Amino acid sequence: MATTPHPAGTPTTGTLAVQLFSLREDLDKDRAGTLARLAELGYRHVEPFGLGDWRTPADERLAKARALRADLDAAGLSVCSLHASIAAGELATLAEECRILGTDTVFIPIPGLVEGFDGGDRFGRDVFGDLDTLTRFAARVDEAATELAGHGIRLGYHNHELEWTTLPDGRSGYDVFWELTGAQVLAELDVYWATVAGQDPAAVLRALDGRVVAAHLKDGKAVRQEPQTPIGTGDVDVPAAIEAGGPALAWHIAEIDTTELDRFDLLTRNRDALLEFGHTTA
Repeated sequence: MATTPHPAGTPTTGTLAVQLFSLREDLDKDRAGTLARLAELGYRHVEPFGLGDWRTPADERLAKARALRADLDAAGLSVCSLHASIAAGELATLAEECRILGTDTVFIPIPGLVEGFDGGDRFGRDVFGDLDTLTRFAARVDEAATELAGHGIRLGYHNHELEWTTLPDGRSGYDVFWELTGAQVLAELDVYWATVAGQDPAAVLRALDGRVVAAHLKDGKAVRQEPQTPIGTGDVDVPAAIEAGGPALAWHIAEIDTTELDRFDLLTRNRDALLEFGHTTA
């Protein structure tokens, strides 16, 4: 598929990628074939998920990473970043997974995938609604970011809608999290879930002032569990978000959580829409 040309005078600010969670069932059935098909659709960069599992022995984790890298290489795909679990004592192995896959950036996709820093159970879904828990969570993320930086790896956080829970003092848990963490902690903004939470993704991007280096881009009716639809047909102002992200928003990542459409067709339509906006390059 040919790349859609950018309108004259429109700056390119980010590179197109796809989150592999979009095709999780297809990957389970035929990973090599699914990756090859993604490449045929015109995608060149992917964001894998499910890395950093502290319950799996290190040698097994690294073997899985090497097998994934082999399939990616066969399809001609590279890795922009990872979604991974973060656990005390396991970050050196996570850094090696990153090196094998050829990326220097990891995002925590949900609070429950941060474990071990407390000397107890992993964090739960209530993190962003309780200031004491949120303060401990932010400190653990900061600690992990510092340790991973020593391995040459950047750490960030990826949102859903739960992060905008209102704290007892009236502040947004999401806003407070970014106040509590240091600048080394990056953001990956899911524009759809921010919209579901009642937020304006463009305003969120501007408020984070360059900390958002990647965004998940998708559309649909902004109601949890509603099926997602092609970009430009729902409640999410994707072009405004991309423009607000500016040059710091290096990765424009297509993703599907749930849809009634054929997933490959939806990814094709979303790819075309993003390229047509003129701020994304394949």
